[in-house]
Amino acid sequence: MTLEQFFKENPKVAIGFSGGVDSSYLLFAGLRYGADVHGYYVNAAFQPQFEFEEAKKLAKLIGAKMTVLEIDVLGNDEVLANPPERCYVCKLAIFGSLVKQAKADGYPLIVDGTNASDDASDRPGMKALEEMSVRSPLRECELTKDDVRRLSKEAGLFTWDKPSYACLATRIPTGRRITGELLQCVEKAEDALFALGFSDFRVRVYNDAARLQFPQNQMQIALEKKEEIIMTIKPHFPIVLLDMEGR
Repeated sequence: MTLEQFFKENPKVAIGFSGGVDSSYLLFAGLRYGADVHGYYVNAAFQPQFEFEEAKKLAKLIGAKMTVLEIDVLGNDEVLANPPERCYVCKLAIFGSLVKQAKADGYPLIVDGTNASDDASDRPGMKALEEMSVRSPLRECELTKDDVRRLSKEAGLFTWDKPSYACLATRIPTGRRITGELLQCVEKAEDALFALGFSDFRVRVYNDAARLQFPQNQMQIALEKKEEIIMTIKPHFPIVLLDMEGR
């Protein structure tokens, strides 16, 4: 099956839209193939502000409909407890709200941007999507991450080379309670590193420290900018550690 065939067979589709590479291309493809597609962006404490801004920018650029759903993940104690199955529980809550709103808006089919490169065994959230009958057209059409990036570049989408960005909750080790304050510290620390020119990195919480993970090709620059990095992270974490293995 091709994406064109998918959207011909399913001409009215709601898309869980994050503004990332995959869901952005899926939204574009739906419009390209003449479907009535509607993007639903979940605005929650686990998503950084820049993701929200880029999602709005992409939707405006391609002329797509976009609805913003405000979800209070910090009000879900089961999620905040941060158990090993947190992603599953969180996905149920987030997509549960999305499915309910989309169906109320007249969209019977809900899809997400999971692609053929995504490993189901490493993504407990995919189990939640399956239980809610959320389909993944990119995966069904056997489009890998590299395929989606290539097609996005050909389509002129600025998201084509955007690094993958997992939600902020993934920065906090399993078993440690998630708080709004801790999420803000992570987001501000990552914003500071973005401002220094770094990309595709992670600021992970390690006890009271920030454990910085840079790609290997940025490690030397990180060492050269050590003092600047410490100065920008210190307001948010008392201890700054560099993971020498990188990402």
